[in-house]
Amino acid sequence: MQKLKNSFFYLVIIGGFSTLIYAIISNGKKLEEGQNIVPHVTNSNHWDDFLVTMQHNLQHPLSILLIQIITIILVARLFGWLCRKIGQPSVVGEIIAGIVLGPSLVGMYFPEVSGLLFPKESLGNLQFLSQIGLILFMFVIGMELDLKALRNKAHDAVVISHASIIIPFALGMGLAFYIYKSFAPQGVEFTSFGLFLGISMSITAFPVLARIVQERNIHKTRLGTIVITCAAADDITAWCILAAVIAIVKAGSFTSSLYVIGLALLYVLLMLKVVRPFLKRVADINKTKESLNKPIVAIFFLTLLLSSYASEIIGIHALFGAFMAGAIMPESAKFRTIFIEKVEDVSVILLLPLFFVFTGLRTQIGLLNDVSLWQMTGVIILVAVVGKFFGSALAAKFVGHNWKDSLSIGALMNTRGLMELVVLNIGYDLGVLSNEIFTMMVIMALVTTFMTGPALDLINYVFKTKTSFVPETIGDKSKYKVLISFDTANKGKKLLKVANGLVKKQTENTVVTTMHLGMSSELHSFDLKHYEKDTFLPILAESEVLDQKVFTVFKLSNDINSDIIETANQGEYDLLLVGFGQSIFEGTLLGKVLGFTSQIINPDRFIDKLTGKERLFENSPFDENTRQIIANTKMSVGILVDKGLEKIENIFIPIFGKEDAFLLEYAQKMIHNNGSQIVISDVLEQVKSNITIQESVRAIEQVAPNHIMIMQDRTIRKEFLDQQDLMIISLDSWKKQVDAQSVWLNNTPTILIVKP
Repeated sequence: MQKLKNSFFYLVIIGGFSTLIYAIISNGKKLEEGQNIVPHVTNSNHWDDFLVTMQHNLQHPLSILLIQIITIILVARLFGWLCRKIGQPSVVGEIIAGIVLGPSLVGMYFPEVSGLLFPKESLGNLQFLSQIGLILFMFVIGMELDLKALRNKAHDAVVISHASIIIPFALGMGLAFYIYKSFAPQGVEFTSFGLFLGISMSITAFPVLARIVQERNIHKTRLGTIVITCAAADDITAWCILAAVIAIVKAGSFTSSLYVIGLALLYVLLMLKVVRPFLKRVADINKTKESLNKPIVAIFFLTLLLSSYASEIIGIHALFGAFMAGAIMPESAKFRTIFIEKVEDVSVILLLPLFFVFTGLRTQIGLLNDVSLWQMTGVIILVAVVGKFFGSALAAKFVGHNWKDSLSIGALMNTRGLMELVVLNIGYDLGVLSNEIFTMMVIMALVTTFMTGPALDLINYVFKTKTSFVPETIGDKSKYKVLISFDTANKGKKLLKVANGLVKKQTENTVVTTMHLGMSSELHSFDLKHYEKDTFLPILAESEVLDQKVFTVFKLSNDINSDIIETANQGEYDLLLVGFGQSIFEGTLLGKVLGFTSQIINPDRFIDKLTGKERLFENSPFDENTRQIIANTKMSVGILVDKGLEKIENIFIPIFGKEDAFLLEYAQKMIHNNGSQIVISDVLEQVKSNITIQESVRAIEQVAPNHIMIMQDRTIRKEFLDQQDLMIISLDSWKKQVDAQSVWLNNTPTILIVKP
């Protein structure tokens, strides 16, 4: 009855008011008399009208900006992925992506595409949006600085970092002296040109350096600590010098720039003595994620914007203000982590690639059309490397480091990356750098960033240092070694429970290692120790309950799947245990759409699709990460599909063929170490027909006859499965049962799917 009333009300309201609208329009036509209305002439060809409208929509500034952003993100992700595959930071790939989309490649060979994607009139929108991204990113960089660590190790860090600035700065000024007449833009004073070349040579990319240190697992070493501190000191000093250089360039002379520098010092003092204590008080009151509501977040964003605005008005660039705002944020690691999460994804994934491409659009490698120009590029790279690499290394050696650490510090401090591009773009915008010198310096930034990884590898090779992060304690090949790779503490505890069931009574002959890999782009140097401690705390607590000794491995990674595979293979483990996370969209239309898009966005999966490797796992619920691990590891792999595992007393093992004989080894281990009750499902009578399986079953029956039972029922009932704690099944059998859409799979307990 209520539905009928609702329908009647709907018809009356919609019908009545539609009639009213029609009446208003009809009577409104009469009002047009005497208004000199020009009648709209319509083309008889409606298709042409549609095409004209579509063309107009495509040329709208918003449409152009959106297609630019889409193209940039896709290309940047592709090149970032390629660089990660060859061991380079993803920022290198993103810089290359910008150059590729610019006039150096697409603009040169596909000018129509370049003109369509990046028309000149649209570049202003792209520039301003990229500047917003840079402001947010510099805010994050400021927050990433661990000022406590800087204070604790200030002496050595200041000596090394300042030496690594002044030496390349002086060499850059010297280079400017020789190339000023040939490469400086008309009307630019030597002081401005020389100062910008000097600061360009002396910059270090703190975020890229921090990622490399973390990814190479040296962040806990003395070398890692000192180089992070040096980079932080370098960053603060270099940005202060850059602010002074900008002030001098804008003012026209050093004397007139003193007013700007004086205002800048007043601004810094105000930020440190007034704004910083105020923000600390606000943060102390709102420590939790829940209390950081919109008004509170607005206070911090206003601080960022006002700081950027003030520094831009003073004349030392908005980016310095953003960096300063980040640096004075409350020092609580928890607070900074929460706030960075709100900013970083938008700035790094969405807006920062726009800056790389905008830089690429300015980089015209085609201008270097003479051998002498490429020779000059080589000279610039040489001066940059000699100044930064060897300057840092000599300073480190002088303060007491050995040659290996000194050279490693030099190689890391020579990393320029994104920060170099920021400086170069500022110089270009101020008119201090010409197109040719800008292009040469961008190439220098790429080369010096690209060489960091190979240089570290060469130094480690020369000094015979093993860089693997596989623990030395697992080197004994006579022991049975289990590696547990987990992403969440809950999954780690369940995997540890399974491992304990396999090795509990063989503590002298087994090694269990728990490993957690975090994405390097999601973690920051200031909260790394807290994150590692919090991650392993539940695992270590569970190991005490189980009385199971475990070793821990923690590492930041750009490619988690590859690092899991590499660690497992290098450590020569006997068994790798991983958890499986099933998508909530599995089996739905949205799931199919998301699966399709992930194949496009994730190049690894797309390649597997093209090569046919993915067909091995068709109809399997495994996610792409699990597929890669199964395909590339050299040892047995156990995939745990957890359905609330609490204990491992009753275990069900279905045997569907002779290939499943290896599962009886796991049955034997569970009986011996855990006292489990094993039920073998032998619906195809493999125990009778296969000698290997038959002998394995008899061997277990002789030792523990009360712990194993053979079941030959052709129907696996739900009541039976409800009584089991764990099912162990081979990968091949699982695949066959999934393909056959076996109904009994819906009622299984927690499953351990094993690849032999």
